Parts: sequence; C-alpha cells; structure tokens
Amino acid sequence: MSNLTHFNEEGRAKMVDVSDKPETVRIAKAQSSIEVNELIYEHIQSNQIKKGDVLAVAQVAGIMAAKKTWDIIPMCHPIPLKGIDISFNWKEQPHNKWKLEIFATVKTIGNTGVEMEALTAVSTAALTVYDMCKAIDKGMIIGPTFLLEKSGGTKGKDFKRNDVEI
Repeated sequence: MSNLTHFNEEGRAKMVDVSDKPETVRIAKAQSSIEVNELIYEHIQSNQIKKGDVLAVAQVAGIMAAKKTWDIIPMCHPIPLKGIDISFNWKEQPHNKWKLEIFATVKTIGNTGVEMEALTAVSTAALTVYDMCKAIDKGMIIGPTFLLEKSGGTKGKDFKRNDVEI
C-alpha cells in the first residue's frame, strides 16, 4: 500500500495536518509554455495586443494565482509566501511558431512546500497569454507544465528534474 496522506480512516479526502512539522525554507521552481504563431509573437514583442502588455499582465496573473492556490486546489494549505518570481524566454520553433517558456520560483518559510504554488503560477501565466491573444488565433498550445525542482523540508527529499533541457 502506498503512503497516501490525503485520506482519513474512512478513505475520504482530508487536508494533511502539518502543525507538527518544523518551519524551514522551502523553494519550488516550475515551468510551462505556450506555443503561438508568428503573428502573435510579433504582436506581443511590439506591444500591439489590444488587451495590453501581455507579458506584464501574465506575470502579475501568475503572482496573484500563486498567492491564491489554496483557494482553488482543495487540499492545499494557505501559505505565507515570501517571494514569487515569474520569468519568460522565447524559443523559435519550426513552421513559423514560437514557444514562450514560463518559469516561476516560489519561496516560503513554513511547514509545507510550495510546489503547487509554482505550478499554479506558470499555468495561470500561460492561460493569461492565451486569453489575451485568442482574438488573433485560438490554435495556441499550452504545456507541458511541470515541476523543475524543489528544496526544503525536514525529510531531505529535494527534487531536481533531469529529463528536460532548462
């Protein structure tokens, strides 16, 4: 049997009690992406999207989403986040496409990790880019979205993804 901690004795969902865990510095980094056509890329780069500065809005949306993760993911704890950084990197793709890579680093000092906050941040930033550009083309592709690394905690279970180019 696996060590699933989000179930009570009746086999029903519960939020894990972390009150006995010591506070430590915890950091998580996540990545997502959105592939857009060349016209969208050019419009974003020249700030010609009618809804505004796409990357600035996506950055703020990602930060706001990280802060509200506990509101939308049922078993997440409300965490006092100490830092959130969202960054972007463009990569040219074949067939006149561009991939916008989205990175989030989230930090806290607490008794539970911030992986979900980092993943929520990059997901929301990608969705925001889609929302702001969908009038030009609805064929954008979001993802993959994944955890790059996490550190902190008391069990020494740091994680660093080795199967993707960063």
